[in-house]
Amino acid sequence: MDVLINVFVALHIIGIASLLGGFLTQMKAMGAGTARFTPAMLHGALTMLVTGVALVGLNQADDQTVNNIKIGVKLALLIVILGLVYVKRDEEKVEKGMFVTVGALTTVNIFIATLWT
Repeated sequence: MDVLINVFVALHIIGIASLLGGFLTQMKAMGAGTARFTPAMLHGALTMLVTGVALVGLNQADDQTVNNIKIGVKLALLIVILGLVYVKRDEEKVEKGMFVTVGALTTVNIFIATLWT
């Protein structure tokens, strides 16, 4: 079971890397007002959602304790991120405030995952 959990953790990290990487590659465009949500950002957020749900299930099946409040907060942030990216995915450019919000929420989600014990 540990190997399977570690595989899903790795996939979860790949998802967050895709979401954050997509944001970081658009930073220069954001300064010019032409930033957009890339497909990598949408796919990264979806990957995080699927692997996160799988990780919770696998950890509970393995009789490990799961901090449901932490998971709930992370899920709420991810749903907001996913909603913003999904709704604006086909637009040529996204408002700077909305783009910064996605980047900030992604960063907050990373800090919650690593610092909340």
